[in-house]
Amino acid sequence: MATPALSLTPTDSYDRQLISNVHPSDWRNPEPAARYNLVVIGAGTAGLVSAAAATGLGAKVALIERELMGGDCLNVGCVPSKALIRSARALGDVRDSGDYGVAVPTGAGVDFTATMERMRRLRAELSAKDSAIRYRGLGVDVFVGEGRFSGADSIDVGGKTLRFGRAVIATGSRASAPSIPGLSEAGFLTNETIFSLTALPKRLVVIGAGPLGCELAQAFRRFGADVALLEAESGILPREDREAAEIVRRALVHDRIDIVEGCKIVHIAANGAEKIVNLECGGASREIACDEILVGAGRTPNVDGLNLEAAGVEHDRRTGVKVNDHLRTSNPRIFAAGDICTVYKFTHMSDAMARIVIRNALFLGRERVSALTLPWCTYTDPEIAHVGLYEHEARARGIPVKTFMQALSDVDRAVLDGETDGFVKVHVREGSDEIVGATVVASHAGEMISELTLAMVGKLGLSTISRTIHPYPTQAEAIHKVADAYNRSRLTPRVSWLLRKWLAWRR
Repeated sequence: MATPALSLTPTDSYDRQLISNVHPSDWRNPEPAARYNLVVIGAGTAGLVSAAAATGLGAKVALIERELMGGDCLNVGCVPSKALIRSARALGDVRDSGDYGVAVPTGAGVDFTATMERMRRLRAELSAKDSAIRYRGLGVDVFVGEGRFSGADSIDVGGKTLRFGRAVIATGSRASAPSIPGLSEAGFLTNETIFSLTALPKRLVVIGAGPLGCELAQAFRRFGADVALLEAESGILPREDREAAEIVRRALVHDRIDIVEGCKIVHIAANGAEKIVNLECGGASREIACDEILVGAGRTPNVDGLNLEAAGVEHDRRTGVKVNDHLRTSNPRIFAAGDICTVYKFTHMSDAMARIVIRNALFLGRERVSALTLPWCTYTDPEIAHVGLYEHEARARGIPVKTFMQALSDVDRAVLDGETDGFVKVHVREGSDEIVGATVVASHAGEMISELTLAMVGKLGLSTISRTIHPYPTQAEAIHKVADAYNRSRLTPRVSWLLRKWLAWRR
């Protein structure tokens, strides 16, 4: 039986190419094996990594996907958003080119249609890596359809039963919307729909100033939309280091984004094609009219329709599948990985969790999620990247820390690049050079954070980084300067006195 057809908008050659790769309409599910070593439900990052790794190690594997292989990351997440962000950065460079002595003709702007077409083209090209045909070529039995547990060791899909020794639930999460009166009636966009736009909205309201909200607010503002960014909490990026968030806030203000903080959305009304957002701000009322609303506030785990009760898998519709530190569910045969079972909803976290699952499920491993060192990055301009503990988290855990910070304004490459509004901040365990956390704010902070992550995983402290030669000039030299600052802190008055005595004796 052929799989049900899916479609995307706009229906152009690139989206048809994408669909043919990740949900082919002519796909015919294979005849199930008598029993699988591993059955994976969900072909997002966690599911794809689980299936490919297990098959590569010799396991008999089945992979089930009801919608688009590649999951959110490929189709409506990392890939399309970063394509748009790259276009927005290019426009920002053009806007600021006069600072570098480069003259650009007046009126240079963005072709939004071409920008979106570029995104769809690149997404379609990358989709081959996540395609049903590729995974079949790897030796995976790919089933396109709705997978539902029918017992403790069986899953039904497309009228067929798959029996397994182990299974992985990797069904991910979806965008959720806050309970705001009138929001549903007025209509809104999420990450699942905004990349289908074919025309730039003149006025955009973004609800939620977390990573998604800040990234897309900045991108669409640079494209030419009037953007209002609404955050009900204390400020943008509320989970990040406050000094880091303030730098991004300044960048958004520089882009002329209307940042509205500490206001409650009372209700939303539709006035023809126009949407009116009614706010209460410190006792005063305010209205913001817009053409589109983007909701970037929260995710809901995809547990519905899996019939988890039949498999004895404990779950919650709000928090997802319950797992222990080894990613095993309440059914010892079944594991989970990715957004479905973690608050850290990052592609690279899903990848890391899938690798743990394979080792623990198939090879009697005892690896723990809590042992992971997890970096993340918000891809605004500049970016914020973080790994480990924030200072307040370390102190809350009773870990005394000392903080070393290097501003980019004193890093030669950052000065030459005209990108001095940023820093590297590293927290070490007091009395040692052990790194317990770090935050980087820079144009490419996501590229810089890996050095600090590697140091933490390899238990290499700032002393080792200080001994590591960094190319000059690079912005990553800021990390080296932080390490040098740590070394200077070891020169206590007594040590300095002893060194002077030693050098005097050596004359």
